[in-house]
Amino acid sequence: MANKIITITKFALSSVIGLALLVIVALLAALYLSLPKLSDSISAESVANKVTINRDNIGTAIISAISRADAAYGLGYAHGQDRFFQMDLLRRNAAGELSQIFGDKALKLDKKRRFHQFRKRAQAIVESLPVEDKTLLDSYSKGVNAALAKHSVHSFEYLLTNTRPAPWQAEDSLLVIFSMYLDLQSNTVTRDLTLTQIQQQFGYEMVEFLIQPSPYQAALDGSELALKALPIPSLKHNDITSAQVSKIESVELVGSNNWAVSGALTESGHGMVSDDMHLSFAVPIIWYRAQLNYVADNDIFSADKANKPVQVTGVSLPGAPAIVVGTNNSVAWGFTNAYIDTADWVKLNGEPTYTVDEIITSKDGEHIYQLEMSDYGPVKTIGDDKYALSWVAHQAYAVDMGLIALEQVSDVTELSEAVVDFGMPVQNIVAADKYGSIAWKLSGAIPSRVQPADTAINADKFNADAWLTDETNIPEQINPAINRIWTANSRVVSATEHQRMGDGGYALGARASQIRDGMFAKKRFDEQDFYQLQLDNQAQFLTPWHRYLVTHLEQDSQTFIKDLKQLREWQGCACKESVGYTLVKYFRQEMIDRVFAPVETKLQKHGLSLSVVKRYLEPAIWQLIRQESDDWLPAGMASWEQLTVEAYQDARNKLLAKYSDGQQLTDLAWGKVNALKVQHPFSKQVPILSKWLDMPTHAGFGDTFMPSVQGASFGASQRFIVQPGFEENGILTVPGGQSGHPMSDYYRSGFNDYVNQRHTPLMPGAIVHSIDISPKP
Repeated sequence: MANKIITITKFALSSVIGLALLVIVALLAALYLSLPKLSDSISAESVANKVTINRDNIGTAIISAISRADAAYGLGYAHGQDRFFQMDLLRRNAAGELSQIFGDKALKLDKKRRFHQFRKRAQAIVESLPVEDKTLLDSYSKGVNAALAKHSVHSFEYLLTNTRPAPWQAEDSLLVIFSMYLDLQSNTVTRDLTLTQIQQQFGYEMVEFLIQPSPYQAALDGSELALKALPIPSLKHNDITSAQVSKIESVELVGSNNWAVSGALTESGHGMVSDDMHLSFAVPIIWYRAQLNYVADNDIFSADKANKPVQVTGVSLPGAPAIVVGTNNSVAWGFTNAYIDTADWVKLNGEPTYTVDEIITSKDGEHIYQLEMSDYGPVKTIGDDKYALSWVAHQAYAVDMGLIALEQVSDVTELSEAVVDFGMPVQNIVAADKYGSIAWKLSGAIPSRVQPADTAINADKFNADAWLTDETNIPEQINPAINRIWTANSRVVSATEHQRMGDGGYALGARASQIRDGMFAKKRFDEQDFYQLQLDNQAQFLTPWHRYLVTHLEQDSQTFIKDLKQLREWQGCACKESVGYTLVKYFRQEMIDRVFAPVETKLQKHGLSLSVVKRYLEPAIWQLIRQESDDWLPAGMASWEQLTVEAYQDARNKLLAKYSDGQQLTDLAWGKVNALKVQHPFSKQVPILSKWLDMPTHAGFGDTFMPSVQGASFGASQRFIVQPGFEENGILTVPGGQSGHPMSDYYRSGFNDYVNQRHTPLMPGAIVHSIDISPKP
């Protein structure tokens, strides 16, 4: 009997194992079948002439066509092959349609997105676009859908969610741009609402105190905002103890660095530009390497440029038919987020509102979201008050295809003229040309109002006409006498222009100041010099905090003997082996959390947080430390000396609990604490997929408040450096591969170069795959 049971058990186990193997084999077969065919010869009704899509050894898509419309088809085809699921998420994120894939667990986010009604806005804008822009969007969409139709099996994301991809539409490309608005300007929107609540709870003196100008200022004209000796607002009845402190989350500063030098500072006499855009990292990385080759036509470009060959090389955004950052061999350009003020909240005092039903179709059922609206914009209720949002992203000029004009500009003067009415989130464009000139200008959608506000305004102060008009009087600098230009998300405009452009959440200015100083440290530059400046991780910003902490711990040097050893050996950089850097950084965060806890606690009751203005708090925290304001001390704290020591001990102990099983300070090396983890969205929910889907974890290098920006899943999403006319020496390093398919040779291509700080060439290499698309007879 026992033998029979053993035999049955073995048979059952063998059956289970066999079934599991069959499932694995079936899954692998499905994955293999879902790989796009990168070498092929096909025909299409949607192209007028032959289109070729070549791919090099790292998967760069090299599109060759006769017309710009056919080039758009080719780029759409390449994007559709390599990145369709990423594109799908971008359009659904903006439209509030993620629950169609992920079910009701995405419903909360969908409702948040439907507040902006971006699908309806995109549909309306498409109808108003010039015919040539509609043609490009239509051609691009047909290319995407042709690639989608060629997949015999849908990509694994659709298999795992048991869904099917929906065809791409022209409006979806505009939704991709709206998704960038959400990434780049959502903190601007939340910032003003947060400051309004601070004003209501603590008075406007508190608002002024918290966002007072910083000594870190690096405007291009050298102008500075006056540093006022503001009185410290009284915090009456500060009853928040250290045990009650809530962490003020650090919002990643979605932004970038870019800079340029004129030909006077290069051996070649050509200008040179650098750009590294800071965004959240995921698999696949947001950008897609591409080169477009075509012949300019009259429909899109001016008559003097028609019939001339065009080559533009750089990174594209899957979902849109343009090169975002790149070079056309005469002019090269890059962007940083401008952070001027592009949003106002209008406090409603009896003004009428109405509701609109937004139907959200989820995998799990249909839902009706009732959106409250007003003549000023969608309405949000906080406590007993109602506020309407007027945001540039809601305007008819918010998005368009203007970026394509950069492909044909001949010099920076033409570029400056082209960007005046761009429809995209407002950016600092920095450019250089082969003639040695350089330029900076604000580019993107800018409302023409002249008195932006940090807090909500009353309805009688709202100027509807100013919001309906795109500003054309835009600040710029071309060929400054200093032969250098830099931007890094802090104020770039002059102190005078600042009054008109406003503050939409500027960076503190420490990073820009460090870049500026690095640019004046040399009188001659090449690509390697720019690359080293991109990698600058000197801890200049944290040096005063380091000095302050060491001074206080030395008062009890025996207790902190091991701590002081690490702090004295900190190297003054965000280097991977530095323990001292980790200790100083987290000590600063703990001090801010404790000191501003009374403000944070009241904000959290309304679903808000100081996180969106946390980077502004540096001047205020130092003023409080130096003046030792008693009523800002947490309840039960006898002195600022006691607060300093306890804040450090608490920060250190939290770090040890998280990163060290043996409570060893040596386990707190910055490279471990700030390790780079580039993950696929699915592996975050299903960790067992991590090894298969994610990039390898790598020791961290860099941090905030310095040129080399890097967090655990955030940082320079590309490193671009080029002298126009010398593209063969250019650099384009990206922290991830071209393909979103985990079985593709191009899934991780380029990642090792990025993390090991090696250069990846800008220009494509040897051709490995080729797709020929011929017009159907």
